[in-house]
Amino acid sequence: MKAVVIHKEHDLRIEDVAVGDPGPGEVRIRVKAGGICGSDLHYYHHAGFGTVRVREPMILGHEAAGEILALGDGVSNLTIGQRVAINPSRPSGDCEFMRDGMRQHAMEMRFNGSAMRFPHVQGLFRQQIVVEAEQAVPVGVDTPFEEAACCEPLAVCLHAIEQAGSLVGKRVLVTGTGTIGCLTILAARFAGASEIVATDISSPALEIAKAVGADVVLNTAEQPDALAPYAGGKGTFHAAFECSGNGAVMAGLLNVVRPRGTIVAVGLGKEVSLPISAIVTKEIVLRGTFRFDHEFAWAARLIANRRIDVRPLLTAQLPIDQAVKAFELASDRVKSMKVHLLF
Repeated sequence: MKAVVIHKEHDLRIEDVAVGDPGPGEVRIRVKAGGICGSDLHYYHHAGFGTVRVREPMILGHEAAGEILALGDGVSNLTIGQRVAINPSRPSGDCEFMRDGMRQHAMEMRFNGSAMRFPHVQGLFRQQIVVEAEQAVPVGVDTPFEEAACCEPLAVCLHAIEQAGSLVGKRVLVTGTGTIGCLTILAARFAGASEIVATDISSPALEIAKAVGADVVLNTAEQPDALAPYAGGKGTFHAAFECSGNGAVMAGLLNVVRPRGTIVAVGLGKEVSLPISAIVTKEIVLRGTFRFDHEFAWAARLIANRRIDVRPLLTAQLPIDQAVKAFELASDRVKSMKVHLLF
């Protein structure tokens, strides 16, 4: 079966890979669509990020959906032809984090399309794949595959929303309106936020943020002090979600979050110094958020019944033999939000 394989920066190849029959507790899936994520772009442009480097050819991709082709022994909760989203997260073992219900922090974690381990954990951008049955999460019978493939990034955002506690009736700020930022807006609105303000330096991205539910969008490239009015009276927002990965933006949130508000760091970027005095005197809660667990199945249900509608984020769907073109398009924030490969 054909797969999208990264060898080094800007060396992306379509190669044949083997696919076997599913063993006990496994299923074989015909992959139909896969979304190109920011980490995929880091592998494409830089062969990794931080200390994580591609050290052997690796199939990319961790956002994908398809249909069940074959069932292994003991699999009774899925059927041939069923549409599923593929959960790339595979925690295992009996560590304290697994026992405490923090599966995304498991000491033994395998995540599809990741070079963090060696040998690398191969990804989902391939025509067929055998996975554990629990990784195949059903969606609707008519759910478009490119929408189902958004379950993984939506799960990330649902997990982020949970870190802030109840958002019912709250005023929310989202900084950075790429895919994760826009999905965070959708998740915050679903969670009951009464007002959502979004910032970015890209006008096209802000247009999509407005389309998915932001009440106010602010271009901080054109208006660097656009958030200044929200700093009055010790701050405005009950919760802020920093999705850009810009450290300077993170520091600035302390001015606009109200006392006992919560800042959730969603995006990863360079390290930054934070004014501890503001955190102390305003009793601000600073939370991280990492991946997801039960939220994946939640995301699948919300996308399947369109209680969260991801269609405004979908830019283009290109066939596997145009993978390089798809990655270049996905790299251009002016032209794209979410690009999918079709298999």
